[in-house]
Amino acid sequence: MKRLLRESALTDTFDFDNGLLSLVGITIDDNGELAEKTLSETAYLNPDNSFTTVAILRNNETIIPHGENSFKANDHAYFIAQPDGVDRVMDLSGKKRTDIKNIMILGGSKVGINTARRLSKKYNIKLIEQDKEKCFELADMLPDTLIINGDGRDIDLLMEEGITDMDAFIAVTGNSETNIISCLVAKNHGVAKTIALVENIDYIHLSQNIGVDTMINKKLIAANFIFRYIRKGEVLNLTSIHGVDAEILEFEVKPESKILADELRNLDFPKSAVVGGVIRRGRGHTVRGSFRFEPKDRVVVLIRPECLHKVESFFK
Repeated sequence: MKRLLRESALTDTFDFDNGLLSLVGITIDDNGELAEKTLSETAYLNPDNSFTTVAILRNNETIIPHGENSFKANDHAYFIAQPDGVDRVMDLSGKKRTDIKNIMILGGSKVGINTARRLSKKYNIKLIEQDKEKCFELADMLPDTLIINGDGRDIDLLMEEGITDMDAFIAVTGNSETNIISCLVAKNHGVAKTIALVENIDYIHLSQNIGVDTMINKKLIAANFIFRYIRKGEVLNLTSIHGVDAEILEFEVKPESKILADELRNLDFPKSAVVGGVIRRGRGHTVRGSFRFEPKDRVVVLIRPECLHKVESFFK
């Protein structure tokens, strides 16, 4: 959530090696330069190859894009980008930046407490909690946060507490439906960034269609950490894109790795995987077909589940 608030227009974000490469997700708008163009047609908009399109989510379907695939309005598109490429992606997709200063958090759960604690050093935070006794505890625990006792589903209360002045709304109660609905209310009152915590993984797909900017599921995040742990030594980093049927993994190229054999275009790399970028000697690079890998390269790859083992075989 802290990462998502850095750039209000992004629906997803994940940094590799402290931002040398970043995964960013964004919704394609009608007024953006990418809308209704194929990847091939948009190549001129990326002259320095500062980003690579790795996935498009459209009507709950995951598309691994190639040159002939096009961007449509309301698509969720995902990119691996160099630091300057993140700004370029936002410009091309027609998004306006919003400086976030005021945040309202709904729910004094563990997630709500930790979120308020981490964000209150930088932002003005209001936290709404329904349990009166718990509000007293929260006031002691969170001295830099304004604690409000009330029902976050009460629109009059939200208006009274200045929902229209908020730049972001984060709903983390124990009820997924409450979180989603309250985020929609916030969006309807002009809040630029909404984030909902959901327990039901099936709801993740809804975020694309109903207007909540980002839905987060603790089980999926925990699964990422477990997966990375059990593949220690093979996978340096891993993240899932909520709702996308693919994983993004970071591998290190070993001296005997098969991926060193030739240029990328000659390697018979699976079509349902995309090499998003490479970190080499402290710099992030996006890659094209003529790219040749070197030992100790850190390679970021988006992978559909069916080709995971084949991709891994290139790095063993």
